[in-house]
Amino acid sequence: MHLKRQCYLSLDLSTQSLKALVTTDDLKIIFEHTINFDTDLPEFQTKDGVHRHPDGITITSPTLMWVKAIDQILMVLHSSDEVTLDEICMVSGTAQQHGSVYWKKAAELTLAHLNSNSSLVDQLQECFAMTDSPVWMDASTTQQCRDLEQKIDGGYGLAQLTGSRAFERFTANQITKIYRCHRESYVNCDHISLVSSFVASIFVGKYAPIDYSDGSGMNLLNIRTRKWEETLLDACAPYLSDRLGEPVPSNKIIGKVSGYLQQRYGFSPDCQVLAFTGDNPAALAGMCLSSGDVAVSLGTSDTLLFWCDKANPKPTGHVFVNPIEETEFMSMLCFKNGSLPRQEVCDRVCEGSWEKFNETLKTTEAGNNGTIAINFREMEILPHAKGVHMINSDDIRLSELEPRDEVRAVIEGQFLAKRLHAESFGFQKGSTSRILATGGASQNPAILQILSNVFNLPVYTLPSTSNATCIGCIYRCKQAALGGSKADFFEAVKSVAPPKLVCEPMADVVTIYDNLMKRYETFEKSIVDSDD
Repeated sequence: MHLKRQCYLSLDLSTQSLKALVTTDDLKIIFEHTINFDTDLPEFQTKDGVHRHPDGITITSPTLMWVKAIDQILMVLHSSDEVTLDEICMVSGTAQQHGSVYWKKAAELTLAHLNSNSSLVDQLQECFAMTDSPVWMDASTTQQCRDLEQKIDGGYGLAQLTGSRAFERFTANQITKIYRCHRESYVNCDHISLVSSFVASIFVGKYAPIDYSDGSGMNLLNIRTRKWEETLLDACAPYLSDRLGEPVPSNKIIGKVSGYLQQRYGFSPDCQVLAFTGDNPAALAGMCLSSGDVAVSLGTSDTLLFWCDKANPKPTGHVFVNPIEETEFMSMLCFKNGSLPRQEVCDRVCEGSWEKFNETLKTTEAGNNGTIAINFREMEILPHAKGVHMINSDDIRLSELEPRDEVRAVIEGQFLAKRLHAESFGFQKGSTSRILATGGASQNPAILQILSNVFNLPVYTLPSTSNATCIGCIYRCKQAALGGSKADFFEAVKSVAPPKLVCEPMADVVTIYDNLMKRYETFEKSIVDSDD
């Protein structure tokens, strides 16, 4: 008798595309496909998956474009030779954080009674109170952010409750704008989804709940009680809790796939749907981070993700409920000045040659003889400051450095900042701690060696990071299949190829950076105070 395979399906609805990934129970990838919004759905006339409005700060995506992308990817899956959809035993997924979808009254009734002879996009045409969904790139809610913070003891008070100060892209502020500026649409709205729970809703045939981890990026969820904060709901719009529903743990099975998907595409009636989550929480799962690890993404902007046992939120970063263990947390820190300052120094000092840049790093001493530079070409997030600032070993301000010293200074300054702010947010090294490096600069071993030295941690790179969010939800499915606990997660991923060790800290220079840390902290504070 032939036994049917057990497979997992994950979907990732990012800003520019929808991706589907299927693995077998042993986590072997057997199917991948991506729908690009700009090229595969040109009728929606998006650029980079969004519409940029004339005011320059309002940025949205057509909700029906996402629906049609789901139609298309399910058709591709249905016709695939690699997998039959009755082999899928569990579905989960991820989506861009902070985006929101506004279901019109009676939309859930439509979801529950879809006709398997027609497409989703044909049947959901009239189901949205707002036809365009605000996304994370939107920056049009500054006034709403100020108003919300005034209700809760400023940005610090709001961060203590929700894990973040008020940000323009966060859902609470987007909802407030819709209530104030599009009152009729809000009144006609029956339910509000995050993009992640919107996709999950289509799979379960009813309004899917928002999970704790993605819900942490809304300025509405109390990250400690994991419930909506009533004061914040009331500050945004009336009857908001009715439109949001109750949030759920990220590892909760929220139902079975809908009858529509069973009949139209051949999903098994036993196929379960795991709560969908946001892209950053999914990335933490996809990189298999554990307590004491830190993921450092070195791209246009630099980002840190790490697991923490306790929440230590501040207005300059983000704390989310952990997607693997609901009683713990994950922190995310964003640094706007990433690759651009590195590239500027490389172009100016090393004629654009990274080979020369790396040679210069090797011929200069760790700690740069006490010289520290802060290179913020753009207004920085952590801290809120701008400009190029330099001091020598006597803490005297400098107007310029020797070119060869600039090369080391830009790298050391960036990594000292990352360590300072990670530790202030609760990052603590353990005996098995490590750095997982991703992004463009993670291919540069000379830069990674300095990262290792500054943090006093070994640095690893992952075999592949292109699917970190999508594969993270596959791992979450396997975790749920095993029982749903933190232990089950690490049992689920034990067969995953381990990251590759790139470099380890050099014992003779670690104390140099420990000493520089104290001076860097004082120096950074001085430039923030001077800007104030």
